[in-house]
Amino acid sequence: MRSTRIAISAAMLGALALPVLSATTASATPASSCSSQPPLPYEVHTAAVTIRSKATTHSTALGVLYKSHRFRVHKKSGNWLYITDKTTGVKGWVSGTYVYRDVRMCLD
Repeated sequence: MRSTRIAISAAMLGALALPVLSATTASATPASSCSSQPPLPYEVHTAAVTIRSKATTHSTALGVLYKSHRFRVHKKSGNWLYITDKTTGVKGWVSGTYVYRDVRMCLD
């Protein structure tokens, strides 16, 4: 009896969600090719990230990147990114665990 209720509830939820999903996809404007759009910027996804002199947690700390700081990524080495903090001009390595590029979904 309980499994029947679960199956009926799931079917009803699916039936209710279907018009909403089809309405949002039908009204969406077609996206241009992903290759023609500029890459999304990197962002800090934690309160703060330490900028280091080398791509290791044991190296000297040079500064801190906060969520509001803007920075430019020059190169990658494993999970580390060599960046320049545009606010302070400090150059160094930050962990890619806390700094990453947002994802854009393109429907070509």
